[in-house]
Amino acid sequence: MAEPSQHEITQLLRAWSEGREEARERLMPIVYDELHRLARVHMGRERPGHTLQTTALVHEAYLRLIDASVENWNGRVHFFAVCAQMMRRILVDWARSRQSLKRGGNLRPVELDDALVVSPQPEVDLVGLDDALRALETVDPRKCRVVELRFFGGLSVEETATVLAVSVETVMRDWRLARSWLRRELTSGKSNDA
Repeated sequence: MAEPSQHEITQLLRAWSEGREEARERLMPIVYDELHRLARVHMGRERPGHTLQTTALVHEAYLRLIDASVENWNGRVHFFAVCAQMMRRILVDWARSRQSLKRGGNLRPVELDDALVVSPQPEVDLVGLDDALRALETVDPRKCRVVELRFFGGLSVEETATVLAVSVETVMRDWRLARSWLRRELTSGKSNDA
């Protein structure tokens, strides 16, 4: 079977936005492998023995996607950015529901560097990162979105710029400043908990 083109995926997304359910049904098998890869990246950051499996994460994201009220998909990159955001929320909800130790418990703080975008890091404190991202969102929503797209979505700088409709330079600046801000926030939060 031939690899689907970005144009084909974009056409299906537009048709789905127009309310054509058959487009969604045709789209999901086409994007399933990429969603599974994205879920694997997320799960690779979790502690060993995590009870939520990669396939379950994909299926939960799919169910939420069906219920999502996205009125207009702006192409393939936008679609995967929304999926990454959903996976983040699923994992954070899961972590919050199972967190029995003092905030942060036995999890390592997150190191946000460029390598992290493509290489998984085990045992990320998703609850702490989510709290820090929520705080960043109140200060600068775009920087929060850059982190979400790059860290959780695995998007390149160029893809992130496309989704946010800003320049590559803006994304690189936001990424650098957001990492610094989050590192400070996560470090101060950890020392406040001690």
